[in-house]
Amino acid sequence: MPFTGSCHCGAIAYTVAEDPPRQAMACNCSICRRKAPLHHFTTPDKFTLHTPREAVATYEFNHHVIQHHFCSNCGVAPFAEGQGPNGPMVEINLRCADGIDLDALHVQLYDGASR
Repeated sequence: MPFTGSCHCGAIAYTVAEDPPRQAMACNCSICRRKAPLHHFTTPDKFTLHTPREAVATYEFNHHVIQHHFCSNCGVAPFAEGQGPNGPMVEINLRCADGIDLDALHVQLYDGASR
């Protein structure tokens, strides 16, 4: 069963063609400490963006392998894209996903600050 998500104002919206996840990853790197996303990773073929690309703002840092996307209107960052350890990936910020019970997620901690 696919799940959907968006930024706060709804200008950026997406669908992920897989069941809603039951686990997430929390990272302590410099950007995640500030934004506090709960990460879910998927492949580009399962991700459909319903927003024109030119409406999505992007920030890159460090090695410039991940494009951190956010809404230029409300500032919320619902997803990112880039190269993961196994190839192209899409990171979904589960705090922006519809119908996800965040308290029920099994959250795995990742030490991105030490990498």
